[in-house]
Amino acid sequence: MRVLLLGSSGMVGQGALRELLLDPAITQVTTLVRKASGQQHPKLRELVHGDLLQLAGLELACEVCIFAVGVSSAGLSEEAYSKVTYEMALAAAQAVLSPSTTFIYVSGAGADGDSMWARVKRRAEQALLAMPFKSVYVFRPGFIRPLHGIRSRTALYNVLYALLWPFTFLIPSRFATTTERIGRAMIRVARAGYEKKTLESDDINRAALS
Repeated sequence: MRVLLLGSSGMVGQGALRELLLDPAITQVTTLVRKASGQQHPKLRELVHGDLLQLAGLELACEVCIFAVGVSSAGLSEEAYSKVTYEMALAAAQAVLSPSTTFIYVSGAGADGDSMWARVKRRAEQALLAMPFKSVYVFRPGFIRPLHGIRSRTALYNVLYALLWPFTFLIPSRFATTTERIGRAMIRVARAGYEKKTLESDDINRAALS
């Protein structure tokens, strides 16, 4: 199974990439990045491209596309946040659109709410779910526990993780998951499907362990 991954430098993307490379059923992983990472693996194909809104002409054929690009909405206007969260997601979807492709979009817990970030995420979810892919799945993780040395790109988050780490294990599983489980769940739903199109933390954990 060939997978295209966008957002491989983020915490969720790092977790997905690790599990994809470890899974023997995944034959190739193409990461679409703006800067070369230097990471090497026999199954990894890194495609460096500066503008993730302009993808015409790139060789992006895949059975599965994972969109894990994300930024904090703090300090951003709705227009700026939409550019990454909505416009880039739709550009990626249009570039790989095929009735034989499964598209996985990483959203977030609380995307049903009324805040700016939730409205934008929900708009992206609805647009993607309406597209004629083989399947579209929306992942809405809550608290994410990073494993295997994975770190957030946001320095403040890493400080908070270090300070609060012992207490993170007290968070009920219906509200929390791990980078490993998100990656495993993505592979599972891509391979075998899932009874829901929108997966909250509890569904992600269940899919990862099934």
